[in-house]
Amino acid sequence: MYQEDKQTVDEIARKADVSPSTIKRILRKIVINWEQPDLAGRSGFVHLDVTYWGHNWGVFLALEEESCRPLYIAFISHETIADYEKAVNTITEHGYVVNGIIIDGMRSLFDTFASYKIQMCQYHMLCIVERYLTKNPHLKAARGLKDLMKRLVGMEKDAFLKEYAQWKEDYSQILNRRSVSKRDGKSHYTHKRLRTAMNSVDFYLPYLFTYQDGDCQGMPNTNNKIEGVFTDLKKNLNNHSGMSESNRRRFISGFFLALEDNQTCQDKKKADR
Repeated sequence: MYQEDKQTVDEIARKADVSPSTIKRILRKIVINWEQPDLAGRSGFVHLDVTYWGHNWGVFLALEEESCRPLYIAFISHETIADYEKAVNTITEHGYVVNGIIIDGMRSLFDTFASYKIQMCQYHMLCIVERYLTKNPHLKAARGLKDLMKRLVGMEKDAFLKEYAQWKEDYSQILNRRSVSKRDGKSHYTHKRLRTAMNSVDFYLPYLFTYQDGDCQGMPNTNNKIEGVFTDLKKNLNNHSGMSESNRRRFISGFFLALEDNQTCQDKKKADR
């Protein structure tokens, strides 16, 4: 009731016809720790991401795409390459076969996981471009690139590559225009942010359409599924503001263990049918 039905201590106390202090005492006695599940014989596409509460406290999650089952969680202060490596190593050591990985950035990860099929989240690609161009760019070339990125989700790879190459050709003069700084007399690109946005697209381009490869059927092109899980978690936590860090850890562990149990029950029902 406290964790999944979003009931407060006072609401549970009224339903159970006991005092709030009794409910608090019961909750304090509950010990919940995340237990790494056995993953032998399983395979699939894996989302990797982190969500934070404040600037130095978060939870790292590896989530299976098909079942929405948590494969690995860890509490971290800030994300590093080592956290991602540990997550993938842990699930593979427990028997899981990773068919591909879906991530939303951190350039060094693409070298770290070069042996895997990697899909860059297309929605985050748009967000990166918007960060440099703003939501309402005045430059015609910037509007053209932003419009193309807004149509990225759902586009075929060949169609996107053709339009992107055409955009580069149409605005080559603007992209390559240089100016001389009055302060130091050095030459630099006039439209730096536009070029930075373009360079970001160039970097992620080899990973934007992995999901369309023949051996990646079932791979998503965004990390919406893991974002949805994080949203549900935060909505549940928001109903219990003022939690200590230790209680928050127990709550989060319980949330993901319940998610694992729910998926296990669904698997059993399917098997019975």
